[in-house]
Amino acid sequence: MTALANPTPNTKNTLSGQYNAFIWKRVLLLGVLVIALVLSLITDIATGPAQLGILDVLSGLVYGIDNPTTEVIIWDVRMPYALMALIVGACLGLAGAEMQTVLNNPLASPFTLGVGAAATLGASLVIVLDLSWTGLSFNVLLPASAFVFASAASILILILSRTLGASIHTVVLFGIALMFGLNAVVGLLQFVADANSLQQIVFWTMGSLARASMDKVAIVTVVFVICLIWSVGHVWSLTALRTGEDQARSIGINVERIRLLVLLRVSLLTAIALAFVGEIGFIGLVGPHIARMMLGEDHRFFLPGSALAGALLLSLSSIASKALIPGVILPVGIVTALVGIPLFISLIMSRGRGAMV
Repeated sequence: MTALANPTPNTKNTLSGQYNAFIWKRVLLLGVLVIALVLSLITDIATGPAQLGILDVLSGLVYGIDNPTTEVIIWDVRMPYALMALIVGACLGLAGAEMQTVLNNPLASPFTLGVGAAATLGASLVIVLDLSWTGLSFNVLLPASAFVFASAASILILILSRTLGASIHTVVLFGIALMFGLNAVVGLLQFVADANSLQQIVFWTMGSLARASMDKVAIVTVVFVICLIWSVGHVWSLTALRTGEDQARSIGINVERIRLLVLLRVSLLTAIALAFVGEIGFIGLVGPHIARMMLGEDHRFFLPGSALAGALLLSLSSIASKALIPGVILPVGIVTALVGIPLFISLIMSRGRGAMV
């Protein structure tokens, strides 16, 4: 009688109500990441040898800056530095998330398949060899060579996957072997290099945002936006792929084609990010794990969440690189490694405890 008297179902208990709650919770969490990212960006701009208050930075960005020196510091020095941290972190976070999905390996990252090592080899060759006969400046040759070598490594992996029909494990093992081989060549170049070249190679492997400019930020941003839009078109396929290859194939998904397209996107994102800043590790590994814990495996939220988490991690690392030792800017790659290792271990332990409950 009670049900007949009140025929309208409680929307909170219906499937549609639960789905709406599921969506809104994840939209809210993405909003929290965006707010944290904006706060981190402003703090990054305010942090540095020339002490600027956060309110001064906000006032300068909104109402303009009267002091020419402060204007140069904010717009010409710190803004490109802070924005490059955001966009490179977003590239590595998105690349790591897609890599972990298609390889079905939570330890996969843009460095797993040797793409990062290839970029380092390209940069090292420009540093060691005299390429002035090309007529191009060192600042053009260095990122261009890093990009070409990173892309070449990716194409090699793509050819292996496409022509040999290699399995996931074979691709991963080939990538690891490629990484060690390229690192050996870089070690050989370091052995024969003079003191100045050796110093530059080591500085590259530490990763640095000091070479950032608005032109470079714009280039990386364009590639990131294209790849993100491209990724959004595959969110349902990637979500289905997380349930297993056989399950994905049973609903009509071409797993091999998706894997090749994802590897191509990862190659583009990694190559363009590393070309301007050098090696920056752990962002592509830790960022997706944070996003997965917050948002789950639904790739409509997981992919943008991984990009936001990666951007936030590198932005916070940028702040730490300027604040740990007053007056000194540490290479950001060192900071990401120092922060990333304990953070990654804590994430693994927390997931392990969650699985045991």
